[in-house]
Amino acid sequence: MRRVDLNCDMGESFGAYSLGQDETIMRHISSANIACGFHAGDPGTIRSTVKLAISCGTSIGAHPGLPDLAGFGRRRMDISPREAYEMTVYQLGAVQAFVRSEGASLAHVKPHGALYNMAAQNEALAEAIAEAVYKVDGGLLLYGLAGSALIRAAERIGLIGVHEVFADRSYESDGSLTGRSLPGAVIHDSEAAAVRAVDMILSGEVISRQGTPVALQADTVCVHGDTPDAYKHVMALRSALAAANIEVGAPGGRM
Repeated sequence: MRRVDLNCDMGESFGAYSLGQDETIMRHISSANIACGFHAGDPGTIRSTVKLAISCGTSIGAHPGLPDLAGFGRRRMDISPREAYEMTVYQLGAVQAFVRSEGASLAHVKPHGALYNMAAQNEALAEAIAEAVYKVDGGLLLYGLAGSALIRAAERIGLIGVHEVFADRSYESDGSLTGRSLPGAVIHDSEAAAVRAVDMILSGEVISRQGTPVALQADTVCVHGDTPDAYKHVMALRSALAAANIEVGAPGGRM
């Protein structure tokens, strides 16, 4: 039986602001990417999200982003490799401490938003992030866009790179994600996104916005938890995977 990971960004509430559907979605995914306080999240939210993940048996990951609360970490910033390294180590330390304090272990790291997209294409930033993860804990898995610079950097330094695909996003012919500002960048139909995910897993390719096939490896599928229909998307995806005889489980991460 084929096996795939379902990951979702979690713990993105902060202060008086509540984001996402963590309580509803957590038990239906296999890996949680917990915001570390830069693009979203705060100490109380990190702790409560870690405890929720443990109670649901969900593998725990850190989700470091750019220091941009107002833009939710989705706006690009001109940062150096050194800054990328330091902000990654800093944020991993925050989540890792809460995970350890609850008697669990951090399993993976997945950069957020603009940092993720920048590291997918910029070799120097990818190397810096991979080095930061490796020096914090060489046993951590590093999630990145399938076939991207971040995956290559992870594997060069000795980490296990987990190739990620997006069921609800359009792809460009070079394998990058279509910018959110462009028409059709986000697929809102739950059933269509679920079918697309199964196709990517089974065929090892996706049809780009330009109409060309793009080869990719699907180790994990991202489910966005910050949309109104997030729960509907997750359940449609679970149903489609079950119908295709694809098992859901974390990619060898630690609980």
